[in-house]
Amino acid sequence: MSPQAYIIGAVRTPTGRKKGSLAGVHAADLGAHVLRALIERTGVDPARVDDVIFGCIDQIGPMAGDVARSCWLAAGLPEEVPGITVDRQCGSSQQAVHFAAQAVMSGTQDLVIAGGVQTMNQIPLGAAMTAGRSFGHPDPFSGSRGWRERYGTEEVSQFRAAEMIAAKWNISRREMEEYALESHRRALEAIGGGFFRREIAAIGGLEQDETPRLGTTLEKMATLEPLTPGGRITAAVSSQIADAAAAVLIASESAVERFELEPRARIHHLSVRGADPIWMLTAPIPATRQALARSGLKLGNIDLFEINEAFASVVLAWQRELDADLGRVNVNGGAIALGHPIGATGARLMTSLLHELERRGARYGLQTMCEGGGQANVTIIERLA
Repeated sequence: MSPQAYIIGAVRTPTGRKKGSLAGVHAADLGAHVLRALIERTGVDPARVDDVIFGCIDQIGPMAGDVARSCWLAAGLPEEVPGITVDRQCGSSQQAVHFAAQAVMSGTQDLVIAGGVQTMNQIPLGAAMTAGRSFGHPDPFSGSRGWRERYGTEEVSQFRAAEMIAAKWNISRREMEEYALESHRRALEAIGGGFFRREIAAIGGLEQDETPRLGTTLEKMATLEPLTPGGRITAAVSSQIADAAAAVLIASESAVERFELEPRARIHHLSVRGADPIWMLTAPIPATRQALARSGLKLGNIDLFEINEAFASVVLAWQRELDADLGRVNVNGGAIALGHPIGATGARLMTSLLHELERRGARYGLQTMCEGGGQANVTIIERLA
C-alpha cells in the first residue's frame, strides 16, 4: 500500500467582513491564533512539527517576510520549527495542504501544519500586482516579450473572466443572484444550527462568521450596478473581502503510530491543473475531471463538494459541465456569503469540509477552486473518524 497522509485536526477563525471585527488584527497574530488552537486541540508536541506551510498572497506590509514563520513565532511556539509561505493565488492554502501531504507521503517529514492567512482590510486585493509601479512596472505581465507574444495585450482580470464565463455558459444575472441568495441562506442556517461551532476558534470576542448578509433579497440584488458597464456580474454574486486564518495538521502513518494520534481523514487524492490564464477561472472544470479519472472515483461517489465561490458564474459553469448536484455543493454556503480571505480560503474550505463530512457521517469530500493564472487544485479527502 502506498504511503498515506492523514488529517489530524483543522481549525479556523471566523471570517471577518469588510471593516469588521478582524480588520485591525495583525496578520501574524491572526495566523498565530489558529496555530495555537490547532496545537491545543490536537495535543501534539509543537517541537515535533517538521514545518509550517502557509498560503498568502499580496505579501507586503504585515504579510511580508515569510508570514508563516512570523505566525508561528508570534504564537510563542518553538523557534526550531521553520515556516514557509506559498502563493498559488486563491488556491495558496489548498496548495499548502498538498505540499504538507506530499512531504509526509515522501517520508521526509512526519508532522506538517498547512494553512493560510489573509488580512484583506489592511492590504487590499491586488496590492502586490501594482506594488511595482513606482519601479516602472505597471503590472506583472506587460513588460514580458514572451507573455505579449502569446497573449497579446488582453486584460488579465478575474472580473472580466467571470463575465466571459457567464456569457459563454449563458448564465443569466437572475440565475446568479438566486444562487448567491441560496449561499447566504445556507450559511445563515449553518450558523444558526451551530454547524461551524466545532471548527471555529473564537478571537477577540468574535465567535461566528460575520460575513453572511441577513435580510438580503433578490429585489435588493437587482438594484446593484454591474462591475463593468452592461455586464452581469455585481458585488452580490461575487465573493466578499474578508479577513481570516485557518490551519490543518497533516501526519504520516509513522507519526500516527508513534504519537498515538487519531486520524480524522486521509488525503485520498491531490492534483492541480492549468487552463487559459485569460479565462482564468475555468480550470476547476478540467481539474475535477482529471482528479476523478486519476482517483478512480465517480462523481456520484463524492458526498460533498466545496467549489470556491469566487463568483457565482464559476460554480454554475462547473456544475453545468460536470452535471453535479448543487444540493451537495457548498452545502453550508460559500465565499459569496462566508467571504474569500484569499490566502486562507483553501484551508478554510478544507476545515469546513472535514467537519461537515463528520457531522453527516459521509465518506468522500472534493474541494477545488479557481486560481490566478488559470489554475485549480483538487483535493479529495476520505473521512475516517
